[in-house]
Amino acid sequence: MPDLLLELFSEEIPARMQTRAANDLKKLVTDGLVKSGLTYASAEAFSTPRRLTLVVDGLLAESPMIVEERKGPRVDAPEKAIEGFLRGAGLTRDQLDVRDEKKGQVYFARIEKTGRAAPVIAAEVITDTIRNFPWPKAMRWGTGELRWVRPLHSILCVLSDEAGSEVVPFDVDGIAANNTTEGHRFMGTGRFSVTDFDDYATKLRQNHVILRATDRADHIWADATNQAFAQGLEVVDDKGLLAEVAGLVEWPVVLMGAIDDDFLDLPPEVLQTSMKEHQKFFSVKNPKTGRIEKFITVANRDTKDNGATILAGNQKVLSARLADAKFFWENDLRVAKSDIGSWVKSLENVTFHNKLGTQSARIDRIAGLAREIAPMVGADAEVAENAARVAKADLSSEMVYEFPELQGLMGRYYATAAGMSDDIALAAQEHYSPLGPSDDVPSNPVSVAVALADKIDTLTGFWAIDEKPTGSKDPFALRRAALGVIRLTLDNDLSMNLKSVFASGYENANAEDLLSFFHDRLKTYLRDQGIRHDVIDACLAMANNDDLSLLVKRATALADFLKADDGENLLQGYKRANNILTQAETKDGVSYEYGADIKFAEDDAEKALFAALDTADAAIKPALVADDFAAAMSAMAALRAPIDGFFEAVQVNSDNEIVRRNRLNLLHRIRAICTSTADLSRVEG
Repeated sequence: MPDLLLELFSEEIPARMQTRAANDLKKLVTDGLVKSGLTYASAEAFSTPRRLTLVVDGLLAESPMIVEERKGPRVDAPEKAIEGFLRGAGLTRDQLDVRDEKKGQVYFARIEKTGRAAPVIAAEVITDTIRNFPWPKAMRWGTGELRWVRPLHSILCVLSDEAGSEVVPFDVDGIAANNTTEGHRFMGTGRFSVTDFDDYATKLRQNHVILRATDRADHIWADATNQAFAQGLEVVDDKGLLAEVAGLVEWPVVLMGAIDDDFLDLPPEVLQTSMKEHQKFFSVKNPKTGRIEKFITVANRDTKDNGATILAGNQKVLSARLADAKFFWENDLRVAKSDIGSWVKSLENVTFHNKLGTQSARIDRIAGLAREIAPMVGADAEVAENAARVAKADLSSEMVYEFPELQGLMGRYYATAAGMSDDIALAAQEHYSPLGPSDDVPSNPVSVAVALADKIDTLTGFWAIDEKPTGSKDPFALRRAALGVIRLTLDNDLSMNLKSVFASGYENANAEDLLSFFHDRLKTYLRDQGIRHDVIDACLAMANNDDLSLLVKRATALADFLKADDGENLLQGYKRANNILTQAETKDGVSYEYGADIKFAEDDAEKALFAALDTADAAIKPALVADDFAAAMSAMAALRAPIDGFFEAVQVNSDNEIVRRNRLNLLHRIRAICTSTADLSRVEG
């Protein structure tokens, strides 16, 4: 079985596009091969700044022969119908079979499609892949019609096996496939030929190209951390930056430079953000002081002076950037210390949304909400309100204007500089959190109050103007805001009635509709934690479903209950009781809820069920008052055996009307107790 090696060599591919492009190449080519009848054992795609590479192992040498049988018209069908069938099958009449069927004799065509050689199929598939490659952005160059992310220079495509290798012959826009490529732009030795993937990877390495992006990333991180460790420092972990830098170089050379003393007193976050965003530098921290004192840059080549010239140039550019940051920082500090309120006042001229007013008006609403929420989360109402009024002051600062990603964090620095309490300063930093599913959740009560107020004001505001998420569109990140409220509530075990809080938010917001939106987000959140949608639906049907903490406690207890045999079997017993009772109520036109009396019990199993229900009821009611759903369901589980015994020994629809009515009332007790914790009728199974 031959192996296929494909390389598409071009000018620099943007780092952010490389991983997706490699995956797209693998999928398009392998799907095309399989569709054409060529199966394979394994496939792997690679990317560097200048090439996409695919290796497919264990490919069939040719596609198998396909035999297709088509049923045609009857023998006595109109001539034109028969002729159309012959054209479609590509056969003559004497090549057709005639078979007897119920409605008469019918023509059948047997079509044999011979297998095709792997090079022929590969050429077709790869040509189609190149011409229709799904680049987010593509360009034309020269006089050709081909669109590629950057000018495509060469195509390497070979099939190899034990007997040797051959070029897959095809041409795309004047670029003919061959068996040659080249290595590093500056350190390579020119073009060279290859026979298979092992030969290809080895020669690339000899020509200063590391093919695997993971290998480049591992090399960068290992060299960077070793250099930092040698000086008693540590590299600030940034996996996103590491992946991006690995996509910018084919031969990574790690260089460490020093930050000028003039800039060492800048907040470490400012240094890190500036270096990451503007120069793609890694920050190097002194663990003893917490200050960022050096940086790591990654060059794409070895130099005679061991990178000294490259490093000097980068340091010069970095100093210019940091000089701007220092100016902004020092100017902002002067304002914060003298009159931080001026920043808040300036937000009167900043529109939040054309239908929701200014940022200043929004701050007033958030402050009011924070004051109301504060007692629910254990925060001082006055402190929470004050924190909300200054939390967004940094929006007016020059530093946040230059580095928007530092919003909130700079607010903490400025609040501290203004002499405000630690709680207020921390709330300024944390009130945006959590922004995503993996972000840390604030636990400080003041931060929690302001964060909840910020998100609830956003949600009620956009609900009031009917700007809700639709399908995949969510321009105002309302799903993320709802998830933030959910995580703040659950992680801090907060008990609050959301509908009453919504009523204190932006006026005219539909609280019921917004709560339904929250329930949908909660389902998604809990599903990722292994709680079934029907379990959640069963709990949503109960009272106080706007208390998310209570709701999740109920759902968790029910999920655990149903995992046990007693829980699953009791569910079946409840459903049987509910079905019999529902049918009887429908037939009789009455509700059997007036209480069953043990004096009418005739069977020992019936009497045992009475006793078990009394015992369970006595345990469940106080457990529900204490919101101890696990204890309530544990008591409910004890009903499994008595209910099973009752249905095995007793016929509910007795000929004695009094006995029948009593037993139906007994079933109502089963239904009432089993639905006191959750609506089990909504549980599947």
